[in-house]
Amino acid sequence: MRPPAPGEAATGWWARMLAGLKVYGQPGVLSVMFLGFSSGLPLALTGTTLSVWMTEAGVSLGSIGLFSLVGVPYTLKFLWAPLVDALDVPLLSRLFGRRRGWLLATQLALMAAILFLGFQDPLSAPLLVALGALVVATVSATQDIVVDAYRVERLAGNEQAAGMAGYVAAYRVGMLVSGAGIIALVAYFEVAGVPRASVWLWGYVVAGALMLVGILTTLLSREPEAPARETDAGALSRVVSTAVGAFSEFLSREQAATILLFVLLFKFCDAFAGVLTAPFVIAIGFDKATYAGIVKGVGFFAALAGGFAGGYIARELSLVKSLWIAGILQILSNLAFTLQAVVGVNVPLLTATIVVENFTGAIGTVIFVAYLSALCGARAHTATQYALLTALTAVGRTFLASGGGFVAEATGWPVFFVITAVAGLPGLALLAFLQARGHFRTLRSGAPPAAAD
Repeated sequence: MRPPAPGEAATGWWARMLAGLKVYGQPGVLSVMFLGFSSGLPLALTGTTLSVWMTEAGVSLGSIGLFSLVGVPYTLKFLWAPLVDALDVPLLSRLFGRRRGWLLATQLALMAAILFLGFQDPLSAPLLVALGALVVATVSATQDIVVDAYRVERLAGNEQAAGMAGYVAAYRVGMLVSGAGIIALVAYFEVAGVPRASVWLWGYVVAGALMLVGILTTLLSREPEAPARETDAGALSRVVSTAVGAFSEFLSREQAATILLFVLLFKFCDAFAGVLTAPFVIAIGFDKATYAGIVKGVGFFAALAGGFAGGYIARELSLVKSLWIAGILQILSNLAFTLQAVVGVNVPLLTATIVVENFTGAIGTVIFVAYLSALCGARAHTATQYALLTALTAVGRTFLASGGGFVAEATGWPVFFVITAVAGLPGLALLAFLQARGHFRTLRSGAPPAAAD
């Protein structure tokens, strides 16, 4: 057989590229993409944006770090995921189906919770701020359970890679909008003469209104086909059966404990640094308008590019090779902040640092989501198993990273970011261990996969 001529090879590559892009226009992929925005929107409102608000209000760095504990619901959501898998939301599920009914319920509740948080004062009423942030995180975690299950169930096998790429890109856009976008909007309100006591309130009002994106997407989307369920069982027995089935199926696998530890630690270095990224930038002398302008400008496009680059990597390379790329990139991106800490206020360097952070972070998230999706077993347990896995990733962001403020105070910023980079090494060690044990050859993949190892 003759080798393809250069023109034929180019034509074949172009055809594959067009086919890869065409899938992003499928209704299911578009729905998942916009739901990704809705999932990403609340996270910064209890993280980056709230930390900048608290920094301006005069709250101590140690207290700001401890506030990451309001993210506990993200680590515990697997406890109520069986409820989402087994039960309907009164009226809404009857009108729209189980998944869309839960989506609408959580999205409407998020609008109300975000508004409540915006009306509080971090300095004079820290407990009310903590309560508001906790409610936002709890409802947001529940929305994540439903969106993750909807994504896995709604997309066909050849749509999974594109769906994950679109979801993660939109998720990070949602984070950027509620993070840098709201911070920039607050800075504009201050310049425009809005009373300083009200600027953050109006920022959170705008963020709450943006939940309409998710609500409209849910209303316009199609309910995925539901797996067969026991219709004659009571609600409690369905919940118990769902929980036991999901956990026992997962824990019966080879290397189950090592897999869970890997899920816990792989993204830890990213989370460890991410808790204090915005306070760090403000603390070394940048004003919030400059920081927000860079993040919502080049950072926005870097996140989009990283999301689609991650989708391409996940589609073209094996899962284990993709994870190696993601793990190494997240360590290198943390070291970029070390350089920023040494140099200090330097806008071009901050721009480069933000680009690196957003681009590599999006790549890593897409690839890690692909891995978590591949770990999910039976469709009847999609929400529960995926919630368990994503809850473990949130442990790093919530509990393990909660002392980051005290570490930064004790060591200084340059050493702190070196420590966060070193924190990525245990995850890579576990990746090597699982690869050597043949773990990746056992995984299913929703996308057309390359070889596993």
